[in-house]
Amino acid sequence: MEMLSMKQEMPQQLRMETLLIMWVELLLHLSLWMVPNNILKIRKVYDAFLAEFPLCYGYWKKYADHEARIGSMDKVVEVYERAVQGVTYSVDIWLLYCSFAIETYGDPETIRRLFERGLAYVGTDYLSFPLWDKYIEYEYMHQEWSRLAAIYTRILENPNQQLDRYFNSFKELAASRPLSELRAVEEAAALASDMVSEADGQVNEGVVHSDAAEQTPKPISAGSTDAEELEKYVSIREELYKKAKEFNSKILGFETAIRRPYFHARPLNIAELENWHNYLDFIESEGDLNKVVKLYERCLIACASYPEYWIRYVLCMEASGSMDLADNALARATQVFVKRQPEIHLFAARFKEQNGDIPGARAAYQLVHNEISPGFLEAVIKHANMERRLGKLEDAFSLYEQAIAIEKGKEHSQTLPMMYAQYSRFSYLVSGNAEKAREILIGALDQVQLSKPFLEAIIYFETILPPPKQIGYLESSVDKFIAPNSDGSAADREDVSSIFLEFLSLFGDAQSIKNAEDRHAKLFLPRRPMSDSRKRHAEDFLSSDKMKLARSYSSDPSPGQSLMSAYPSAQNQWPAGYGAQPQTWPSTTQAQTWTPGYSQQAAYGAYGSYGSNYATPQVPTSVPQSAGYGAYPTTYPVQTFPQQSYAVPTAGTMLTPAQQPAAGVPQTTYYGTY
Repeated sequence: MEMLSMKQEMPQQLRMETLLIMWVELLLHLSLWMVPNNILKIRKVYDAFLAEFPLCYGYWKKYADHEARIGSMDKVVEVYERAVQGVTYSVDIWLLYCSFAIETYGDPETIRRLFERGLAYVGTDYLSFPLWDKYIEYEYMHQEWSRLAAIYTRILENPNQQLDRYFNSFKELAASRPLSELRAVEEAAALASDMVSEADGQVNEGVVHSDAAEQTPKPISAGSTDAEELEKYVSIREELYKKAKEFNSKILGFETAIRRPYFHARPLNIAELENWHNYLDFIESEGDLNKVVKLYERCLIACASYPEYWIRYVLCMEASGSMDLADNALARATQVFVKRQPEIHLFAARFKEQNGDIPGARAAYQLVHNEISPGFLEAVIKHANMERRLGKLEDAFSLYEQAIAIEKGKEHSQTLPMMYAQYSRFSYLVSGNAEKAREILIGALDQVQLSKPFLEAIIYFETILPPPKQIGYLESSVDKFIAPNSDGSAADREDVSSIFLEFLSLFGDAQSIKNAEDRHAKLFLPRRPMSDSRKRHAEDFLSSDKMKLARSYSSDPSPGQSLMSAYPSAQNQWPAGYGAQPQTWPSTTQAQTWTPGYSQQAAYGAYGSYGSNYATPQVPTSVPQSAGYGAYPTTYPVQTFPQQSYAVPTAGTMLTPAQQPAAGVPQTTYYGTY
């Protein structure tokens, strides 16, 4: 199943890679040949490209450089602001933005705010060391030793690829500077507060020294030497380091297996995709919502082109009660990153219906109807099933009729035969009107090109319809298809003839069976080698019709089930959308009533794998949902790149980051202006 899924995704991945190459060539031509000062054309091309591929962080830098060359610093800031909204959890884009700020602005507090804003998102990323290094370099340049020590302390709290290097650098810093220079302002304030509390306690207990008024306040560890204080200061950080190293040992295998942490249109290999799933499983089991969200966002940079990860993210956030995050992820998936893949829109329709958003579900289905051909049949089936569940049966029938009219207008439509077959099936199962169901199929015979999947479908469908069986229209269609001058392949023609023979053995009379057997022998037996013919004859002799029927009924008493089980390759001939449907058709005795099992399975059959793998994800419980994630928007426009307005940058306002959230959860609006 996994390999099949990869094969289905491959064409889409290759199309995306081709599109990316074309864009890159256009941008290269733009840089080399267009007039450098024609900034309007440059903006138009970059805006269009980055709306399609916002995770290509290097092109945000190129765009900003174009703006900088004509001296428009406020536009440079605007580009970077759009960049960090488009690829918020990328270490690289924050590094580029902070480097630009260092080169451009002289106000240290403005630059520090930008560093802190970026680190709120990516500071715990296993590969965040380039941004931490830049921050350390900046503070070292200003010889802000206490700030530098505080940065090292924060780094040592989480696993990092360069964790050992940072701990050694911290020890070197502690050995080279006086302890008074290393203590942070906050730590000094805490010590002063503790000393006041201790002095108050001594007075209240009546232990008042005669020279108390003359004594200089001493730290809690009064009497200890500077060396002991320094040792204690370092040991506290060492404990943080050891704890981070312990967790690092648990995730090292996952991190080592990540070969491509950045976005590219080229497909990832199966091993790396599976590693992301396993890594997510582990982090979810840890129960820390903040870590879960951060890892999903990291994953969705490298795996942005794969709907399965977006679907998993949405379901995980829904299970954790974080519906704002679920909605935001679904919006990004359907409107930017996998917007051309029907799978994500069909999932979105299901998700919205289950959460009471019926207009949103209809819009998602309609999008596939109108714009995404590979999912057209499946979207019609699922949309009609939803309308049936809502009690709008006429609307459901209308959907099939409209879809059939659309497909009739296409030359050599491969979907039209399956659309007729599904419409007939749907009509019978929901209304019990066998005559209408037959009329649909008989009417289809004049409209479609006969094929093995279609003939299998109508033969099979006739088996579940109530008697009397109408064999005439089937026989004429089969006879036309298996004729030597027909368009079908020899293998398909022989298979259809065999399927029809078994159908007749169940429902035909002696004369019709004889005629079909004679025709089959005349057309196909002379072509088979003698050894094969003898083998087939021996198998037929040993397996009477009664024995074959008994075997078919052993798993399900449905005659239709036995027919299809005799030809296991039949379902593989259907288009992807139909093939994903569960083929559990009810027996004749069930036809008059709607079975709840069908409505649940047939409506969402294609998503059965999601239910088994991701329907009940590990829900983080130790960290409650933070208001910091509530800043996501509810809308996300399709294909148009955000037109944002930013204030002219000043030392105090241009790079002002969002307030630092509680418990390390960022509150900056993510995709806030899309």
